[in-house]
Amino acid sequence: MENSFVEEVAASLIREFLSRKGLKKTITTMDEELPRSELSINNRNELRNVLHLHSLYKHNKAKESPLKTLLEIITNYFLERHGTSRSISSSSALSAPQSKSSTSHQPNLPDEDHVCGSATTLDESRTQAHRRSPTSTCYKEDQMKDILELVDVEAEETTGEVIKNPDLSTLYMLQVVSKAIDISLAKELKNLLFGSSLCCFSEEWKIQNFTFNNIPQLKYGIVQKKGGPCGVLAAVQACVLQRLIFADSNRNKDIRCLQPSEVHRTKCLTMAIADILWRAGGNEKAIVALPSGRQQFIPIGKYKADGILETLILHSATRYEDLVVFLQQNIHQFETGPWGCILLTVSVILSRSINLVRNDFDVLTNRLIGSHGYCTQELVNLLLTGKAVSNVFNNVIELDSGNGNITILKGITSRSDIGLLSLFEHYDVCQVGCYLKTPKYPIWLVCSESHFSVLFCLEKDLLGDWKTERKFDLYYYDGLANQEEEIRLTVDTTQMCAEDKENDLTPPLEHCIRTKWQGAVIDWNGTEPIL
Repeated sequence: MENSFVEEVAASLIREFLSRKGLKKTITTMDEELPRSELSINNRNELRNVLHLHSLYKHNKAKESPLKTLLEIITNYFLERHGTSRSISSSSALSAPQSKSSTSHQPNLPDEDHVCGSATTLDESRTQAHRRSPTSTCYKEDQMKDILELVDVEAEETTGEVIKNPDLSTLYMLQVVSKAIDISLAKELKNLLFGSSLCCFSEEWKIQNFTFNNIPQLKYGIVQKKGGPCGVLAAVQACVLQRLIFADSNRNKDIRCLQPSEVHRTKCLTMAIADILWRAGGNEKAIVALPSGRQQFIPIGKYKADGILETLILHSATRYEDLVVFLQQNIHQFETGPWGCILLTVSVILSRSINLVRNDFDVLTNRLIGSHGYCTQELVNLLLTGKAVSNVFNNVIELDSGNGNITILKGITSRSDIGLLSLFEHYDVCQVGCYLKTPKYPIWLVCSESHFSVLFCLEKDLLGDWKTERKFDLYYYDGLANQEEEIRLTVDTTQMCAEDKENDLTPPLEHCIRTKWQGAVIDWNGTEPIL
């Protein structure tokens, strides 16, 4: 695996130190000798987020004479914890647990309260070893001597699921095989995405990541910056909500699960991405595409460079546990990095494989990104179900057009975790099958015109208990709509609403809801209806 991002974070730490100390000439010299790249972090808050220093920073700020730079804060932490001797003990959490009890229980996934230094961020020599041999490489203890444990002083409370992780000793045997993208694969990706290797991602895609909302009532929500990749955003949002609301089956669900801590919502994002990629890989494998900061091939022939695909390193995992740990170490690339949405899209395609995605299509020339940069139904289905089929009905339909020609239309093959409701069904353009309309969890993507948003319920019983279905609340979230408050709809199926299909004043969202609960009365509870 390329270590460019590690280098850039280290360089950014030094720049922050020089800047806070007023050493402008030194910064200028450094920038000349080590020019900034697209991976450079020039914002102190972002640097703090990437290094998970929130609690340590807060602890420092409360002191009488707080330290001015992040580098000093980190250094002071180690000096306080390990004494002032020059050699810092490496007997950290990375050493294999000794007791039987510790090996029989799974500790929490490292978070900002417990970050093991880059145990999974391999240097280039280890990458070469991986390339020579596809089998796992065991890290010897002496190879790990320089890896330090960074533990924040104050723990931030988390709510919801305690994310399980394999025994920490498996960090020595992390099976992640890394290789650089080549021009042939980049061309295939572009053809699958756009229909041509001469097309590039639009600006709307390039700036989109999975940054969360900071409005207190909407902390669970991912913010969409511009139109275009809403299908990807909504699918990831739905999977985050699945983890946030339903991962811990023992908890009574209440509104507090929608106000997670920053640590917990990042955990849920990590697990959501892991779920999406693992499902696309047939529950056997996954590929995570990450930028390296430098070109991996020279763009020639019928290929238009976009500065993204050419830089990718592809990291393959064949164990779910390895995928989770690897994503946890690199989640900043998706959450705060500039290309998070593109990286996920490429990763889910490669996890499924180019050939299988194309074979999922009804028509081989279909693509995953349509006109105006919108996600096609195939891409949304790939994210939700792991297969890029072209339709939303159940199973397969065979159309006999005479002359012995049979057209096969492919739909959803099993009950999905996350559902879909579509305005097109209201207008009799399509029919959503029960595999999507009645998913395993009461969370639905809402397809209205060319936009995707999310509708969800806190009651898992909604899909299995008719009594719960008599009257219930649905929450609505649209990452693009500059939503500033919670939108809660009360759906009453015991009453019948006289629906007028010619009435343009009925909110499209109500039409979508009534494709599942026909004629239900819907109360917006004081919120202005979205027309």
